[in-house]
Amino acid sequence: MADVLSLRQSGFDAVEQTWREFVPSARLRDPGPEGRAELAWQSAALEGISVVAYQLTGNVRSAIEPLSQLMACRVATDSGWVGAPRREYDVALPWASSGAVTEAGWDGPATVRAFVFELDHAQEAARRMSGDDGLMLEVLDPAPRNAAAGAHWERAHSYVLAGLVASSRTGTPEPLLESELRRHALHATLTTFCTSFADALERGGQKRPAPLSVRRAISFMESHAAEPVTIDDIAVAAGMSTRGLQAAFRRAMGTTPTEYLRGLRLAGAHAQLKEGGPLTVAEIARAWGFAHPSRFASHYRARYGRSPSETQRQG
Repeated sequence: MADVLSLRQSGFDAVEQTWREFVPSARLRDPGPEGRAELAWQSAALEGISVVAYQLTGNVRSAIEPLSQLMACRVATDSGWVGAPRREYDVALPWASSGAVTEAGWDGPATVRAFVFELDHAQEAARRMSGDDGLMLEVLDPAPRNAAAGAHWERAHSYVLAGLVASSRTGTPEPLLESELRRHALHATLTTFCTSFADALERGGQKRPAPLSVRRAISFMESHAAEPVTIDDIAVAAGMSTRGLQAAFRRAMGTTPTEYLRGLRLAGAHAQLKEGGPLTVAEIARAWGFAHPSRFASHYRARYGRSPSETQRQG
């Protein structure tokens, strides 16, 4: 279950200490005796990833060098700047780093959103996605590929943080949902920025149909749909890269493995709804990996022609 932290603090020392719990290299330059900092913080942490969102008001000068981490961040402010020692970034867009120093400054309020991945975890996941066991994950350019990609990353951040916070409130571990959110955060980051992951994808494309591998993937999904498996786990079980599996699956089945797995999970939720029982529709949706009830209801209605609540009432 995600470890969620919400707090408010004053003073640069307290603010810096909080941020260093997530990025040990984080530091704030002392603004002098008159300087003040006001922090409103929220974060959610799972193994290998922390999702951070905070508002920091003050005369701020900060620096981060995320060693052994992959970090993607957006500093939204009307009165500041973000950049590396020899390059200024567009404050309207997020940026990423796998070790390079990034500095920022502002006078007044700023809203900061970040994914902080442990580099070893992210690299292992990227290797499974790409099928390249030798991939050394690094950020090649801190800027997003374009503004649309940057906007996609911000939506992904909001989605993942909201999902983890809501999951923590249930008081019950939801490993399937957490696994999906962790992967969504990493995939959004790796596809938003220019990284070595993109090169690995180009090298790892599947060139020939693989019906046996597709059958293995289907068998694995049918056996593990209720477990926190991802498309990368399915590709490993099928003996191919994630990208190769996607290409082979589309050729053989006319759909994607993600859509097929979603169908299996919808079927599992459908069966559970028909049984009745004490769980709410939202609880059943989350148990089958759907973070937002409205999206679950939309997928469910498209497949079964009625709402989840109607199925639960009518059987």
